[in-house]
Amino acid sequence: MYFGNPAYVNTLSEKDYKMQNHNLKGHAAAFFTVIIWGTTFISTKVLLKTFTPLEILFIRFIIGYLALWLIAPRKLKLQTKKHELLFLASGLCGVTLYFLFENIALTITLASNVGVIVSIAPIFTAVFAHFFLEGERLKSSFFVGFLTAILGIFLISYNGSSVLKLNPIGDILAVLAAIVWGGYSVFSKKISNLGYPTIEATRRIFFYGILSMLPAFLFLPVSNEIDRFANPIHLLNLLYLGFGASALCFVTWNLAAKLLGAVKASVYIYIIPVVTVITSVIILKEKITLMAGVGTLLTILGLFLSEKKGRSLKTSD
Repeated sequence: MYFGNPAYVNTLSEKDYKMQNHNLKGHAAAFFTVIIWGTTFISTKVLLKTFTPLEILFIRFIIGYLALWLIAPRKLKLQTKKHELLFLASGLCGVTLYFLFENIALTITLASNVGVIVSIAPIFTAVFAHFFLEGERLKSSFFVGFLTAILGIFLISYNGSSVLKLNPIGDILAVLAAIVWGGYSVFSKKISNLGYPTIEATRRIFFYGILSMLPAFLFLPVSNEIDRFANPIHLLNLLYLGFGASALCFVTWNLAAKLLGAVKASVYIYIIPVVTVITSVIILKEKITLMAGVGTLLTILGLFLSEKKGRSLKTSD
């Protein structure tokens, strides 16, 4: 019997401590990531006045790719050539398709619409993970938290607006962005389970993202005006998106997915609209209405409800 055995108690306590520390690092990484990502809507919106969606996407990830080489100048050795497909899928979904859909959507519909719609990404992550990842089962509490957070996100993003303006094409692109991000979360989780170094793995994802966006230059408009880069505001926003939102945040996000799981990490996406509202007040001098305040509380509540342990929803055999 183990009852009363001090050695067993100490071992159990040590395991609990390691698990708590493990989860704490994961939550801290996820929270830091969404804080940065919550401000990218403003930077992207500023750049879209001068740069095309594809140009912003290409430049920011070239910067991010080079930054990751400087941080970890080591070549990634794959365990098997089959793993290359996972990196390719991650780069295509998490870099090219997601940000291309999001950036184009920002040019033809309201930023608030995009902020609301892409925040449904966790539900797609949960569904994909339920079928394709072991130990990532849906729980009934997840859907309660999801609905609560979505209500909060709508209140925040529309911020008291009495007119709901929608652009079907832009909103459909935002939905597609949310779907492909769910796919990316699953692919990146599979990569993290393979034991590859986070920075080198993220850099390889960036490589395939950059490679897969090259064909888009044949179909989407670009400009050859070099003087745009002489503008300090443009340059700072590009560097912020490249170094901060791309290089650093993809590393911390992949780390969060590794420590917490794809579903728990994706729940933090609910916080992004909250951050967007706060930065809009500070930078754009916008006022927070009562509706936005209530929405903020509902969004945070939805986060905690989604994190709550509940009954797993099993699939039929």
